[in-house]
Amino acid sequence: MSTHKTRQVLTDTFTCVRCGLTVTGAAPGGGRRNHCPSCLHSLHVLDRAEGGPSECGSRMAPISIAVLRGGDWMLIHRCTRCGELTSNPISGDDNQLILMRMAVRPLAEPPFPLETFGDL
Repeated sequence: MSTHKTRQVLTDTFTCVRCGLTVTGAAPGGGRRNHCPSCLHSLHVLDRAEGGPSECGSRMAPISIAVLRGGDWMLIHRCTRCGELTSNPISGDDNQLILMRMAVRPLAEPPFPLETFGDL
């Protein structure tokens, strides 16, 4: 009986559920990636409330950016099926145009009429 163990190399990639891009699970800098760097969409695979795998499995759409006190940017996703919100760090190769569009959206499209400031 041989005690020699064969080493198995696993390719850690996934296909984006929105744009079809083949994405590597390793982000620049050695971190883990859970969203597509091109369109920023993800899959609902973790249940934040339960702390384990999610049975939902639907698409997570990027809806906003949050900036932590230390200056790190977090990508906010909402599940298109169940509405659960998650936050994940952005990656260095994420689509900068989409990130900036989300970051300036509250200023470009405020939830109230800007004309009301003239009345104050």
